Amino acid sequence: MDITLLGNPNTGKTSLFNHLTGSYEYVGNWSGVTVEKKVGLFKNKKDRLIDLPGIYTLSPLSKDEGVVTSFFLHEKVDKLLNILDASQLKRNLHLTIQILEFGKPVVIGLNMIDVAKKRGIEIDIEKLSELLCVKINPVIARSGKGCDGLANSITSKKVSNTRDDLIDYGNIIEEVMGQFRTMLQDKTHLSIRWLTLQLLEGNQYVKDYLSDLLGENNTTALLNQAEKRIVEHDHVQTSQQYIYQKRQEFIETILLQTTEKIDHGRVPLTEKIDRIVTNRILGIPIFLFFMYLMFMLTFDWLGFPLSDLLNGFFAGPLTTGMEWILSLLGVSTFIHDLIINGIVAGVGGVLVFVPQIFILFFFISLLEDSGYMARVALVMDKVMDSVGLNGKAFIPMIIGFGCNVPGIMAARTIETPKERLLTTLLTPLMSCSARLPLYALFVGAFFQNNKAFIVLSLYVLGVVMALILAKVFSKTMLKGESSLFVIELPPYRIPQGKTLWKSTWEKGKGFIRKAGTFILAGSVLIWLLAYMGPSGLQVDMNHSFLAYIGGLFAPLFAPIGFGTWQAASSLITGFLAKESIISTMNIIYFTPDEASLQGFLTTQFTPLAAYSFMVFILLYIPCLATTATIYKETGSKKWTAFAMGYALLLAYLLCLVIYQGGRLLGLG
Repeated sequence: MDITLLGNPNTGKTSLFNHLTGSYEYVGNWSGVTVEKKVGLFKNKKDRLIDLPGIYTLSPLSKDEGVVTSFFLHEKVDKLLNILDASQLKRNLHLTIQILEFGKPVVIGLNMIDVAKKRGIEIDIEKLSELLCVKINPVIARSGKGCDGLANSITSKKVSNTRDDLIDYGNIIEEVMGQFRTMLQDKTHLSIRWLTLQLLEGNQYVKDYLSDLLGENNTTALLNQAEKRIVEHDHVQTSQQYIYQKRQEFIETILLQTTEKIDHGRVPLTEKIDRIVTNRILGIPIFLFFMYLMFMLTFDWLGFPLSDLLNGFFAGPLTTGMEWILSLLGVSTFIHDLIINGIVAGVGGVLVFVPQIFILFFFISLLEDSGYMARVALVMDKVMDSVGLNGKAFIPMIIGFGCNVPGIMAARTIETPKERLLTTLLTPLMSCSARLPLYALFVGAFFQNNKAFIVLSLYVLGVVMALILAKVFSKTMLKGESSLFVIELPPYRIPQGKTLWKSTWEKGKGFIRKAGTFILAGSVLIWLLAYMGPSGLQVDMNHSFLAYIGGLFAPLFAPIGFGTWQAASSLITGFLAKESIISTMNIIYFTPDEASLQGFLTTQFTPLAAYSFMVFILLYIPCLATTATIYKETGSKKWTAFAMGYALLLAYLLCLVIYQGGRLLGLG
């Protein structure tokens, strides 16, 4: 069977998916984590579970909500698993009613019953099940409690079709349903009741679907006629308002019979913390403090000692062992140099920064799973609103700190096309983890006493540039309606060790995977270009093809502090993957270990030029994977080219100001 998992954002949907399927999907304590469907097998290895984006309604407002409606209209649905937040029943039940009206068998997982009890909410689950005419299983998705029972309920063949007529919407809507039932006879397998209600709620996807079956004129005429009758008869502004009111009345009736709120007279801990961290004055400084602390742990206190140990292994035992094996095998000088000077130097030079990457991802996961990141979006709302966006746009940007690709995909949760496009174009300015190895290399060489502060300045600079450009773009070529900011603020939770480890590993393994694919292939190519030249093989590197290519672009970079062919060559490979810059430098400036490379860099760059170089890496063209994602999300070659072009121009102009301004001030 194909079983579809649905629920509001932040109800624990992805955690439940992981427990039911035994797989791991990214879990974040904020909305927008699932932006497209994910498919897994139940532990019985027979039935499929399809995790759809978290939504508040089946009548879509944003692109990710449209994924759900399209799925309902065009994909196979055998059963529906609806997850509810027991502490937020009133809001969650609006979606539940729409799901029940779809007419397929439904089972409800009532999650966060522990949170509800802490808030003094008592729920009569049996009575709720009776009134909704559906099986309800209480669960705690974070810990997995009750998940096996829920899996048995939803995969059981005994689950029957649910009642889709729990609410009496009145004679007018019933008559419209009758008209559609006659017109759609044998033309669709979907519930006529659900289609009619969704049409009257303003669901454009359903309107297009019915227009294809009945003709646009017939559908529009019937809709307009029904809308007019409902407005005149029930004294409402729209049929959508009328349907909402009817559902609200039904939900209020159910809650009166099934829930009881016990007031303990205590202010919840979540509210106490929120008074501080979401304070309009203290909110942003607190966020910056957490970021600074995270970078201190990543670069000063934990990261570099671990990185030095790993570097010692690559430079010592691994290189020595490889040379011994190659000598034993009697390989040619060409193969020996390719493996030692190309692959080991290129790939190993990137892998030594794995500790910093994993430490950073661990603390990002910690902030996400605790519930703090959703507060950051709330704190940033006022700032974002002033530049033509809203706080929700900051969530894709924060996700972009890990990787720009899922950050751009998370922009689907934004309702208005203008804000969605703006966020897609600006998210690549966020400093992703792929840039981190280069920061680590340069701050270790030039900024020993201020490593965390320098890296934090780069992250902040990316955000500031994104905000400035958002203001410029929204006032010029991307004018349009702004949306209201609505975000779910989940309760604070103590992150679970297993979840933290899985989240950190899922984020970090992509870095290792790239080292074995993109970086490996790039290292071989770079080494070959450095090994060969117009005069033949094994040439002096200054006369190689790589030097010739880099030399073509080097004069362009001289005004911003790094006009050497070596720096230019590194930047060219950075388009494939930003980590490739490090592997290219390791091959070009081949040295026994990281410390020697850092020492050699001090002869090639000044501290001012080094900072300019890092700023350029931060802002210049997105990597290949990010560029492909921009094209996929926008569907436009024009906007993809624009995203690459403006970023390159911005990087050059800002570095010109930094480098030349710094020289005027006597900084380097």
